[in-house]
Amino acid sequence: MKHFLIWIFLFFFAMSGFAQNLNIKGQITDTSGESIIGVNVKVKGKDTGTITDIDGNYHLQAAPNDILVVSYIGFITQEVPVKNRTVVDIRLIEDVKALDEVVVVGYGTQRKADLTGAVIRADIKTLKRSPNSNVLQSLQGNVPGLNIGQVTNSGGTPSMSIRGTNTLGGNKDVLVILDGIIYTSSLSSINPDDIESVDILKDASSTAVYGAQAANGVVMITTKKGVEGKPKITFSSSYTFSNPTHNYRPMNREEYLDNVRDFYYTEAFLGPDYTTPNPDFDLASKLPDAPLRDENGNVSPYNYNWWDEGTQSGHLFENRFNISGGSKSINYMLSYSNTDQRGFIVNDDFKRNSVRLNLNAEVAPWWKIGIQTFGAFVNQDGAEPGLWNLITQSPLIEPYDADGKIKPYPFNTLDTNPFMGSDIDDYERHNYFFGNISSEIKLPLKGLVYRLNFGNNYRIDNHFQASQYGYNLQGEAYKEHTGYYDYTIDNILAYNATFGEHHIDATLLYGASERKYDYTKALGQGFTRMTLGYNSLEQATTRYVYSDAWREALCYQMARVSYRLMDRYLITGTVRRDGFSGFAANNKYATFPSIALGWIISEESFFKIPWIDYLKLRGGYGISGNQTSRYKSLSTVASEIRYIFGDGGKPVIGQEISALGNSNLKWEKTAGINLGLDFTILGQRLTGSVEYYSTTTKDLLYDVALPDITGFSKIASNLGKIKNKGFEFILTSKNIQTSDFKWTTSLNFSTNSNKIVTLTGEDNDGDGIEDDNISSNLFIGQPISAVYGYVVDGIYQLGDDIPAGFHPGNYRIVDMTGEGEITPEDRVILGKGDPAYRFGIMNTLEYKNFTLSFFINSVQGGKDGYLAANSSSLVRDQNNLRWNRISAWDYWSPRNPDAVYARSISTPKITPTVYEDRSFVRLQDVSLSYAFPKSVTNKVGLSEIDLFFSGKNLLTFTKWHGWDPEAGSTYSGRPVMRSFSFGVSLTY
Repeated sequence: MKHFLIWIFLFFFAMSGFAQNLNIKGQITDTSGESIIGVNVKVKGKDTGTITDIDGNYHLQAAPNDILVVSYIGFITQEVPVKNRTVVDIRLIEDVKALDEVVVVGYGTQRKADLTGAVIRADIKTLKRSPNSNVLQSLQGNVPGLNIGQVTNSGGTPSMSIRGTNTLGGNKDVLVILDGIIYTSSLSSINPDDIESVDILKDASSTAVYGAQAANGVVMITTKKGVEGKPKITFSSSYTFSNPTHNYRPMNREEYLDNVRDFYYTEAFLGPDYTTPNPDFDLASKLPDAPLRDENGNVSPYNYNWWDEGTQSGHLFENRFNISGGSKSINYMLSYSNTDQRGFIVNDDFKRNSVRLNLNAEVAPWWKIGIQTFGAFVNQDGAEPGLWNLITQSPLIEPYDADGKIKPYPFNTLDTNPFMGSDIDDYERHNYFFGNISSEIKLPLKGLVYRLNFGNNYRIDNHFQASQYGYNLQGEAYKEHTGYYDYTIDNILAYNATFGEHHIDATLLYGASERKYDYTKALGQGFTRMTLGYNSLEQATTRYVYSDAWREALCYQMARVSYRLMDRYLITGTVRRDGFSGFAANNKYATFPSIALGWIISEESFFKIPWIDYLKLRGGYGISGNQTSRYKSLSTVASEIRYIFGDGGKPVIGQEISALGNSNLKWEKTAGINLGLDFTILGQRLTGSVEYYSTTTKDLLYDVALPDITGFSKIASNLGKIKNKGFEFILTSKNIQTSDFKWTTSLNFSTNSNKIVTLTGEDNDGDGIEDDNISSNLFIGQPISAVYGYVVDGIYQLGDDIPAGFHPGNYRIVDMTGEGEITPEDRVILGKGDPAYRFGIMNTLEYKNFTLSFFINSVQGGKDGYLAANSSSLVRDQNNLRWNRISAWDYWSPRNPDAVYARSISTPKITPTVYEDRSFVRLQDVSLSYAFPKSVTNKVGLSEIDLFFSGKNLLTFTKWHGWDPEAGSTYSGRPVMRSFSFGVSLTY
C-alpha cells in the first residue's frame, strides 16, 4: 500500500509539472533586426530543444520558471528566463571576442584587431594531450611559416626556423622570449604544462622591437598565472609507450651470409645470369676475419642479435601538479612536474623534475610587482652504445667472452664493440634556473606606466665519465663542469590613451644584457684500478686540465608608437638601436627601423557586403639585422703545445694568433615587406588570414678564404645578397556548431623560397657572369640549399654497355656534357634541400563529453625539392664483407637487379651521391578525451575529471627509403618513434 501511494504521488507530481508547461514561440534576430536561421534554443538543464527556421522562428515547451539557452556561431550565448511568457523574442549580439583577444607582441600586448604585423598565436591547447616533453613538438606543422623538425632522442629539442633562411654565416637561431625575457637555455628545461600561450612574430615590423637578435623571427612563450578565486588544484598523469615507425633491423645470420655470397656472385652462383647457386662455393674462405670462422675454418655457428641487445621499447611517464588562485590584490601559480623518458637506444634516458612559482601582487593602487621563476633539474645519466657499430657488428660473433667480459675488438680489427660505449660509469646532469622580477608603477599622468624587468638565466652542467676501455683499454676518466649565466635589465615606459576617436599606444625601452660562460675539464688516462673512476683522477698516470671562458654584452634602445583612428585606420612605427660587443669599434651599433599600416575595411560605411563580417588589410616594411658571433671581428689567440726542448724534455705551451680580425665587420641587414589580409566571413563561420612577404639581405656575414701564404685560412667579412620570399595562408572553419556536436577544422599552408643574388662579384673565367663558389655549394641565382652533383639513372646491369671504369652494380651516371666520358664537368644543379610547400590540417570533433582531434602534417618538395642524400655504394673489400647492414637496405645483385643501392665487385671510377625526395604526408597526432559530467564529478568532490588517449606519428606516406623523411635519416640514422599515450587529469 505504501509503494502504491508513492507511485500515485509521483504520477500526479509529474502531471502537474507537465500541465504547467507553456507553448513558447518567438523570433531570433541579430542587432540589425535580420532573422537568423539555425539558432540553437535549449531549455537549461533539460533535453528539450529546437532550432530556428528560415524566418528565425522557433517553438518549444517549457515551464514558466525555465531558462532558455540560445547559441549560434559568431554570437554571444544568452540565457533568457521564460518568466511565464508565451512569446519570447531574442536579439543576439555579435561575439567580438576573437578580435578583442590579446596577443603578446614584445614589451607589451595588443588586441588582434590592432595588429599590423605578421603575428600569430599557436593552437597548443588542441595538442596538449600529445606525448610531448618539449613545447616545440606541439608546434610542429601547427603554424604557417614556423618550421619544426623531428625529435629522435629522449628530451631532445627539435630544429626550428621561421620563414626560411636569410643568412649564410650569421646567427640562424630563432629568438625565444620567456615571460618577457630572452631565454638562452634549452627548451627541454620547460614544462609544457606550465605554458599558457605561444605567439610567433614573423615579419620585420613585428620583430623590430627585438632588433638584431630577432633576425630569424621570435617565439614568445607566456606561462600560466593565477586568477582571482579559490585555489584550483590540478593533477594529471600519463604514460606513453613507443617504438620506431618502421621495424628495421640488421641482417640475421642467413641474411648476412647471403650478403657475402652476393659480393662473390661470380663464384657463388653459376653464369651467365649468376642466379643459380654454385654447390662448390666455399663461403667460409671468403669471410675476412678469424672470429667469423670457428677453429676448424668453418662459418661461425653464432647468430647473435646485437640490435636487440642495444635497443628497447621507449616510454614516457609524466606526472604534473598545479595549484593556482588569488584575490583582487594577489594571484599565484605553483606547479611541479616529473618526466621520465626512455628512448629506443639503450641508455637514451631523460629525467626532468621542474618546479615553478609565478606570483603577481598589487602592493598599492599605483604599484604592482611580479615574479616568474622556475628550476628544472635534468638527469641524462648513461652513455649509449655506438649506433653505427651496433648496426655493423656481425651476427657470427658475440660481444662477450667465456668469462662474460666484453670483447673490445670483436673483429680483431680497430672496429670497437658498441657496448664499450655503454658499459661505463656516466653521470650527466643539467640544472636550469630562471627568474624574472618585475615592478610596474603607474605614473601621475593617466595612462603612463613605468616597468622594470630584471631577468636571470643560470645553468650548471656537469658531465663525469669513467671508462675502463678508454685510452687503449688502460682506462680513462674525466670531469667536465660548465657554467652559464646571463642577466637582462629592461626599463620600459609605456603610454596608452584614448582621445575620442584617437588611440595611442607608445613604448620606450632602454635595456642591457650580459652573458658569461666558463668551462673546466680534468682528464686522467691510464689507471691501474678504476674503482674510484672520475672521483680519483689523481690515480691516472697522465693528467690534463683544460679550461675555457667567454663573455658578451648587448645594449639596446627602442621606441614604438601605435596609433589607431576611428577603430579602422592603424599605423605602427618602431625604431631599434642595437649594440653588440662582438663587433669591432667601427661598427658597434646599428639602427633598425620599421613601419606598418592597417585598414579595417569592414568598418567603413561604404562597405556593405553582408557575408563579410570582418576584413583588414595590412602591410609593413622594416629592416632587421643579424649579429656575428662573439670575437668574430677580433684577432683571437690560441694556445697549444709548441716546443719540446731537448731529448726527453718537457713540452712548453705556446700561443699564436689563430684568426685574423676585421675592424670593419658590420651588421648584416635584411629589408623586407609583408602584406596581409585578415578576414572573418559567413557569420564568423570562416576565419583566416593571407600573408605575402619578400626580403633582401645584404652585407652577409661570411668567412672568406685567404691564401695560405697569409698564415690564416679565412677572415670574417661582409659580402653578397640574398632574396627570400613566401606565401602563407591559415583558415579556421566552424563546420558544425550545435548544442551536442561541434566540428572545427583548421588548415594552414605555406611556401618559402630563397636565392643567392650575388657573392663576391668575382668573374675569374671572364664569361661576364659572377663565379659560383662550388667548394662551399653556393651558386648564383640558386637557393642556399641547392643540391649539386651527378645525375644518376639507375644501376648498371649485367650485359649493359658499361663505360671504362665502371662495373655491373655501379650507379649509372648520365653524361650531361655528351663528351663520351664521365667527368666532374657532368655535375649539375639537381634541385634543392628546401621544400616547395607545407600544410597542416587539424580537425576537432566534440560530441557531448567526448572530444576527438586529429592532425595531418605534410611537407612537399614539388619538382626537385626537399632533397636529401640517400645513397650507399658498396664494393667488395674487407670492411664491407665484415660489416653487417640493416636488412631493409636494398642492394644490387644479379638476383636483385631492381635494387635501390649500388653493390659491385670493384670500385667505380666515380661514386656519386644519390638524392631522394623527402615529401611526406603524416597522420601526426590523434587524441580522444572524455570529460565526466558534473553529476559524477560533484559526487567525488572534484570539478573536472578527464580521461584521454592519444597517438603520435601513426601513419606516414612517403617514397623516402630510411627511418624517416622529416628527420632526413637513412637506415644508419636514428628512428622516429610511433607513440601511444593514455592518462587522466583531475581538477579540484
